[in-house]
Amino acid sequence: MAVVVQKYGGSSVADVQRIRGVADRVAATRAAGHDVVVVVSAMGDTTDELIALARQVTDNPARRELDMLLSAGERISMALLSLALNARHVPAVSFTGSQSGIITNDAHTNARIVEVRPYRVQDELAKGKVVIVAGYQGVSYKKDVTTLGRGGSDTTAVALAAALDAQACEIYSDVAGVYSADPRVVSDAVRLSELSYEEMQELAEAGAKVLNAQAVEFAKDRGIALYARASSGEPGETVVRKLPAGAPARVVGVASQTGLVQLSVTDGLETLEGLLDTLDGWGVPGKELLFRATGPASEGSLLLSLENLHDFASLRAELAGRFGDRVRLIEGLGAVSVIGTGINASFETLRRCLEALSGMGAALRGLSTSSFRISLLLDERHVQEAVKRLHAVLARGDASSRR
Repeated sequence: MAVVVQKYGGSSVADVQRIRGVADRVAATRAAGHDVVVVVSAMGDTTDELIALARQVTDNPARRELDMLLSAGERISMALLSLALNARHVPAVSFTGSQSGIITNDAHTNARIVEVRPYRVQDELAKGKVVIVAGYQGVSYKKDVTTLGRGGSDTTAVALAAALDAQACEIYSDVAGVYSADPRVVSDAVRLSELSYEEMQELAEAGAKVLNAQAVEFAKDRGIALYARASSGEPGETVVRKLPAGAPARVVGVASQTGLVQLSVTDGLETLEGLLDTLDGWGVPGKELLFRATGPASEGSLLLSLENLHDFASLRAELAGRFGDRVRLIEGLGAVSVIGTGINASFETLRRCLEALSGMGAALRGLSTSSFRISLLLDERHVQEAVKRLHAVLARGDASSRR
């Protein structure tokens, strides 16, 4: 039988009633003749609650121990779903990330999958069982439990789909696909029926929450189509796949993120290199790195996201102690990004972005581009208004796919 991998996010398994609904959907997929592997996130806001619990113990939780704590959330979900399926006379077994063969590097709280050894998963599928895997976690080559950062359950699902040569990878959340903007911010955002891997990866990197950027990277590398759907059964979906070459230029959406911090170095390469060494020691991934040299003076600027950085206060203190005023921190920043194929083939889209934001009274604190993205760095308080303005001017979609 063909293998189907389904992933259910935290909102889809937020309570017992929703877990029962997921069990019904999984049972129906199996009854249709598929081998099914299910990847689950922690219930609702469990991960945030566990982080808050850790902070009641210490302001600076050790990242290894934080991984041990946070990985418990997905284990609860997987066991409850397995119980629900077995109660329906659907044989099921649950595995942690390590039991299912998810091998990662040792970057605690933000690990990357380096290999998948799904032998136990394959053995249980061969016995006719549904296999339920705890997302967001794995085991390092040092045999320590690791977590994959926000959205890591998507990566678990796609990595397993690749290792199992799955027919499809279905990502279920509380919305029916990927929208041209966050519908909670832009009321007339439209669902996008189809996206390229590159467009979806840029949307995810820029803050869109439906799919995880590393998961899309895995899918692109292995040629796996992703189907983003609503666990409620709401009609519609977004398919992420390789699109034909020569597709026309377009803007598909506007994404945003907050909780960004800019670190600026003003006295040369030596301090910039020292800053990078310090951040590497903390396992901090960079969002953007810009460097400018003018004569004897040079300036570097690094943008960090606080999303997976759980001990920023301690990092801030270390930077102040080591570098003093040679490294300046600007907190409370956000970024708004316009994404689409070919949007930087000319300066037209960038000009329209700047025109749309004029009159807001928002200082433009940074600008970066790629082949598929234009990102504007602003103060956090201006982000939502900027999203609305840019979407109104630039975003396009199929009107028939409106919610």
